Amino acid sequence: MNLPRELRTERLYLRRWVLDDQEPFARLNADARVMEFFPCALAREESDARVDRIEAHFERHGFGLWAVEIPGSTRFAGFIGLSIPVFEAPFMPCIEIGWRLDAEHWGRGYATEGARAALEFGFQSLRVEEIVSYTVPGNVRSRRVMEKIGMTHSARDDFDHPVLPEGHPLRRHVFYRIGRPKLAEQDVQGGRELINGA
Repeated sequence: MNLPRELRTERLYLRRWVLDDQEPFARLNADARVMEFFPCALAREESDARVDRIEAHFERHGFGLWAVEIPGSTRFAGFIGLSIPVFEAPFMPCIEIGWRLDAEHWGRGYATEGARAALEFGFQSLRVEEIVSYTVPGNVRSRRVMEKIGMTHSARDDFDHPVLPEGHPLRRHVFYRIGRPKLAEQDVQGGRELINGA
């Protein structure tokens, strides 16, 4: 499968990571605002290791969490993309959509814009039937993005994250999902039939 290495939207450039991304990513991962709904901020070594895992995912699967560049504004604003979670859960296996942006760039619709491009990539290039996302109940900003891109909360699939211990305040997660747009696919197929028939 010949997958694109990058995605472009009206305002964003989603690309593979480069060495210069590590320093701003470490600053992002040390920001208490960005990491509010994660167990803890990351030390530089942990942040760099996260980049290594992201790149390994790209090499293994051909897709992953793209570094976000905002042309004319910043070379690195965070990440947006798709990944395959590695923990065990009833809804596995799955493909998750996720994002993490520098707080400086919040409130401008970047996460929503990039996530829509990632969804389109997942459904059109990867041909997956469903994409999921999850977060803690109190993460209103991320839940709002999930809803804006058409995901719906599936309460029956809410779960306790197995990586976190019993009693941890962030253990409970809400679960969102979105399926391949059936109508759009039918329209495309119908269009192909018309073209072939012509």
